[in-house]
Amino acid sequence: MVSLLRPILILFIIHIVSFGAVAAHRNGGEAGVQPLSKIDILKTTLHLHGSASVKANPVVLGLKGEDTQWVTVEIGSPAPSGDDWVGVFSPANFNSSTCSPGTSDQKEQTPYICSAPIKYMFANFSNKNYVKTGKSSLSFQLINQRADFSFALFSGGLSNPKLIAVSNFISFSNPKAPVYPRLAQGKSWDKMTVTWTSGYNINEAVPFVEWGLKGEPQVRSPAGTLTFQQNSMCGSPARTVGWRDPGFIHTSFLKDLWPNSVYNYKLGHRLLNGSYVWSKLYSFKSSPYPGQDSLQRVVIFGDMGKAERDGSNEYSNYQPGSLNTTDQLIKDLNNIDIVFHIGDITYANGYISQWDQFTSQVEPIASTVPYMVGSGNHERDWPGSGSFYNTPDSGGECGVLAETMFYVPAENRAKFWYSVDYGMFHFCIADTEHDWREGSEQYKFIEKCLASVDRKKQPWLIFAAHRVLGYSSNYWYGVEGSFEEPMGRESLQKLWQKYKVDIAFYGHVHNYERSCPIYQNQCVNNEKSHYSGTVNGTIHVVVGGGGSHLSTFSQVKTQWSLYQDYDFGFVKMTAFNHSSLLFEYKKSSDGNVYDSFTISRDYRDVLACVHDSCEPTTLAT
Repeated sequence: MVSLLRPILILFIIHIVSFGAVAAHRNGGEAGVQPLSKIDILKTTLHLHGSASVKANPVVLGLKGEDTQWVTVEIGSPAPSGDDWVGVFSPANFNSSTCSPGTSDQKEQTPYICSAPIKYMFANFSNKNYVKTGKSSLSFQLINQRADFSFALFSGGLSNPKLIAVSNFISFSNPKAPVYPRLAQGKSWDKMTVTWTSGYNINEAVPFVEWGLKGEPQVRSPAGTLTFQQNSMCGSPARTVGWRDPGFIHTSFLKDLWPNSVYNYKLGHRLLNGSYVWSKLYSFKSSPYPGQDSLQRVVIFGDMGKAERDGSNEYSNYQPGSLNTTDQLIKDLNNIDIVFHIGDITYANGYISQWDQFTSQVEPIASTVPYMVGSGNHERDWPGSGSFYNTPDSGGECGVLAETMFYVPAENRAKFWYSVDYGMFHFCIADTEHDWREGSEQYKFIEKCLASVDRKKQPWLIFAAHRVLGYSSNYWYGVEGSFEEPMGRESLQKLWQKYKVDIAFYGHVHNYERSCPIYQNQCVNNEKSHYSGTVNGTIHVVVGGGGSHLSTFSQVKTQWSLYQDYDFGFVKMTAFNHSSLLFEYKKSSDGNVYDSFTISRDYRDVLACVHDSCEPTTLAT
């Protein structure tokens, strides 16, 4: 009997292990570890050495108004080792006197350092002979983050930090300056919102935006101010070692915009003494009137995250494509009208400083065109916080950062679903971290959003969400056998079909894949590069290769998968008019097109009766 049961037991164990591995991979896995989380900062011990040194230069940054500057850090150690590293701390004073209650879970003693650095670099990064010479010169790129900076040299690696030496303090000339504007479409086509970060509370200065048509008199619009506290976080590390004061987040609403017009704007704060603090001058082009027949270009991707141009914070190649995607968008910015980043925005995972880093990285894009974000597991999910998934993927942020740092035209920003009109496009953005199934509040929103569009004016109907509610050949979906997020399309596919959604986009899976026009697992069109005539199925696109570590495909081949790419990239859609749309998938490495198709059709093709999408008729005359 034992010999008969043994193979069954082995198969059962293999199944459990495989399922556990898949579950871990689906929720991040080792490749998805936030680099700062590898530092066991609470275990830091003091080993200050009189012969060790750390010197940072220049001492004052941003003297010409810059919000980003390179800093040289010279280090010397009498006993160098290969695992020595330098951490950048901000605020600069990081000893135990600055620890707040609840920072440490350790009951025995108060840790010497209670907050993680904002970035780190190994001492031998630029000098492979460091272990022999004990000397190294490191270059860090710092951004204005409302506080001063210091640099600390550690031995003992990341898991057993021993503090050897601390540098002089350095700071931006105005640490509180308004920085990193993020544009977003308002709740109607003729509104633009501007969100930015500063160190000024409303009892210190009044925030506003000075703006107007290029070359004409400017007006001023007030801004609202938000912030949040450490006790707003749901758990560690956001509530403990990852916490950093976020400053103040201001949003101004620019109203009654003329369509397709260029506006200049700058961020301002009027201090109590009557003087002003200004940002540099920016500009944007307002949205076209809904249904307007003009060239309209949309970029969409997910899961980009952030990376460091100085090479710091690299662990397990965490987000290797992030800067390439950013740079390609900046390079083509004159040919982009609006951007959608559909979830997994920064991968801060509870390390609050990384949100500043991200907003700085995308500033050239987000300050020029609307940067619309979606909610992903790394923004929202936390056990017992009301998220649909009970995972710790947000690192304790539980949506607070995403909802505050970026504006979206949602009725309730804690429920991250919303619609956007942009010319001939109508977008319905779902929130997969809340229940979307039939009967839910979100399901009702999705149906209302899809049903509300006038396809004569806005022929291009787009659905987007973070997790794959449609189709994906990704490895873990293949193991589960559904080729979708569990319960993903069961409720929604009848809505996509009924309202004839053209394209549905998803992130979460870090690769690119395009399906045929499909309904109920069946391709409804045999074409691959050009579609015309009636809308009889929805094309599903995974575009989660914005920058984070890549996801492998299943070995199972599906008949509906037309194109797969294990690489970083993004999608660009160009609407030439009401009858012609170009879809392009571009790699982030070179910006070239690797997959494309076109859609050509007339309004009557949208109205045509197709399976499960026919209006009722009567024999009466």
